[in-house]
Amino acid sequence: MYSVPMALADFIPVLLFGAAAMILQRDLYNKMTKGMFALFCTGTINVFLAGFLKAVYKLLFAAGVCDFQRLNHLFFPLQAIGFVLAGMGLACLHARERKKERLLSVAAPAVFSGTFLFVALMILGLLGMDLSLAAFAKKLKKPLAAALFLVSFVFCLAMGYLSSRDFTQASMNWIAEGVNILGQGSLLAGVRMLDRAGLQAYNAAEKAE
Repeated sequence: MYSVPMALADFIPVLLFGAAAMILQRDLYNKMTKGMFALFCTGTINVFLAGFLKAVYKLLFAAGVCDFQRLNHLFFPLQAIGFVLAGMGLACLHARERKKERLLSVAAPAVFSGTFLFVALMILGLLGMDLSLAAFAKKLKKPLAAALFLVSFVFCLAMGYLSSRDFTQASMNWIAEGVNILGQGSLLAGVRMLDRAGLQAYNAAEKAE
């Protein structure tokens, strides 16, 4: 089902997302309240860990080391909760809900074999993230960046569809890898455009007002 080259390729979108998350954490730190940043930072770390652990699982399986199913089972709950938290952080920032300084307590859903709930949570979290980033791109007059965030969201939706297909076929795995790389690559490209357009300075100046 998995080959070593395919497992190694799975680390690429993970690293692309990690790079985008680090840039955003740096640029948005002075803009967010502590609660908002905690939500966003915790969420993006969860998403990164989910992808990294899934890639490690594939590599261990492909190399014939072991079939560590617990790593595989962590993927959906970790990523779903991560996208929800990150999306909440960015959505709150965009909505400027600064009067609500108290952090909402978020209870993690119990891990179970079904994936529908986690897929729904990921879509909602992704939508919140990408729409918020697109809104910042509009303020910074970077329409291409806004388009890239929407493209990234579409590719992530495509990944959700592909996850329901027959992944015992190597061709489907490679298609999914390609779609995932394009989606995370679009996210990183859009984030870099915002960074170069002065997102960090824009945020600092706005917070000082």
